[in-house]
Amino acid sequence: MKKIILFVFSSILLFGAQPKFLMPEEAFKPTAQVNNNTQIEAKIEIAKDIYLYRDAVKLKIKEGSGISIKDIKSPKSVEHDGDMVYLDSPTFVVDLKKESGVSGIKTVEFELTYQGCSEQGLCYEPYTNSFKLDVDSSKLGSSDEKSTQKVEVKQEIIEEVSESDSIANTIKSGNIIVILLTFLGFGLLLALTPCVFPMIPIISGVIISQGEGITTRKAFALSIVYVLSMAVAYTIAGVLAGLFGSNLQAALQTPWVIYSFSGVFVVLAMSMFGFFELKVPSFLVEKVSSNSNPSGYIGVAIMGFLSALIVGPCVAAPLAGALVYIGQTGDAVLGGMALFSMSIGMGLPLIVVGVSAGKFMPKPGAWMTMVSAVFGVMMLGVAVWMLERIVDSQIITLLYSVLGIGFAIYLGALERDGHIFKRTTAVIIFIYSISLFIGVMAGSSSMTKPLGFLNSSPSTVDNQILSSHVKFEKVTSVKELDTLLAKNSGKKIMLDFSADWCASCKELDEITFADERVKVKLGEFVLIRADLTDNEQAQKELSKKYGVFGPPVMIFFDENLKVLSAKTIVGFIEPDEFLAHLGKI
Repeated sequence: MKKIILFVFSSILLFGAQPKFLMPEEAFKPTAQVNNNTQIEAKIEIAKDIYLYRDAVKLKIKEGSGISIKDIKSPKSVEHDGDMVYLDSPTFVVDLKKESGVSGIKTVEFELTYQGCSEQGLCYEPYTNSFKLDVDSSKLGSSDEKSTQKVEVKQEIIEEVSESDSIANTIKSGNIIVILLTFLGFGLLLALTPCVFPMIPIISGVIISQGEGITTRKAFALSIVYVLSMAVAYTIAGVLAGLFGSNLQAALQTPWVIYSFSGVFVVLAMSMFGFFELKVPSFLVEKVSSNSNPSGYIGVAIMGFLSALIVGPCVAAPLAGALVYIGQTGDAVLGGMALFSMSIGMGLPLIVVGVSAGKFMPKPGAWMTMVSAVFGVMMLGVAVWMLERIVDSQIITLLYSVLGIGFAIYLGALERDGHIFKRTTAVIIFIYSISLFIGVMAGSSSMTKPLGFLNSSPSTVDNQILSSHVKFEKVTSVKELDTLLAKNSGKKIMLDFSADWCASCKELDEITFADERVKVKLGEFVLIRADLTDNEQAQKELSKKYGVFGPPVMIFFDENLKVLSAKTIVGFIEPDEFLAHLGKI
């Protein structure tokens, strides 16, 4: 009995010691009213120990009423942990004006956007509240052209938003059909990114593994099942990330998950090499449905679902925009529909690939064996590619070299007879793979210049590799980042959210950040990298503070350590476009 009482008492102390965070509606209570028909008075009542970021407060009147903002009177802000904030409930007075020819009572839609944090350590998402107010335009004056231009410039600055926020606003204000078609188009564009490329050999291999009797119709059906499963996975993961700020895809990038899924591809490859045949047990198929669920569909559905979660966990602007919308509004239905539409767009090219794999299957014979072997090698390549996230680069290069040598020998690189094209291809693969092997033995891990060490000493090679990459200061927690930011106050700063398991992050390193012009321009910035590889609690808190749902994301700070929200970049960006973007900061 004493032990039970002690346990209960300890539990009360443990959980009672945890800080109680207020719900957003308790922390912030915005109001707006019209004064004297010439002004809008907007107030954000904040609870105890809550503060608002000055630069996150935005006031806007939607177009269409003929009434706009003339001037804004804001209360005084104070400095708090390097940011300008409101510690007391701020009141904003918005002076109004009308366009020429406007008369009578007009209904204006006034939007108030804000974002704040709790002194106990929790930062809330940005919120936007809309108010419909009646204004007697007869009591308003119209400004001259010069004054109007000045106000328009001011409004343009206030309304500047990042690409992901702009997409989130599109979902808020757009027609459902337009939204779904727009995100379908986004998905088609995302199909060209590195996050989707590894799925091409996966779906092709899955179709080929069905055997010689595969028809175009069944290949199409299997491809549809794969893509729909992938779309469901993306939608579920996205909605959860938007609602709870938890990135399910990032959580699945742990070593044991990567090793397990990589092992699945090794098993699939062995099946294609003819060591055994993979089939769903007949008794299981009969129990589920002997007619509507034939062998193969269950496995393809599982593979599509897992591929979306494990193979391609990258974030791009459309995905981030949908997640921002879900997080701000809680509307998981419309946000989920947008994510599903985007996922279908990403999957359409995969359906074409899957159908092609079934349509152009060669007739049974030696060619069929060769095709299966090629896709078996591709499956092994995907397995090695996945291991890149958690295994040393030299070991990865060694695995690729061994895979290439084995495939070249299988193709007949060491044989005297055979088709000239086949032998030539085999010899080229063999020579390249041997070069990779020699490079690894010499301490190199370069896939493009495996024998580069022959022209330089090892130390020179190491220096060349280091100089070819932009140097970042690495942080993994809010505390480490705050220390670095304070140390570099007065300088322009770029904070890059990255992870070893993010394909688009690697593309940024190898293409954009490796560009000589970009390296010169980035010399003007202090470069900090938030490493999210381990996805531990410290990294989750760091992501949450800056509203990051997953890498790659680049956030910029000015000399006063103010976050330039409108300049945030989500996803991969080409060097030329990135240079233009940096020039505006």
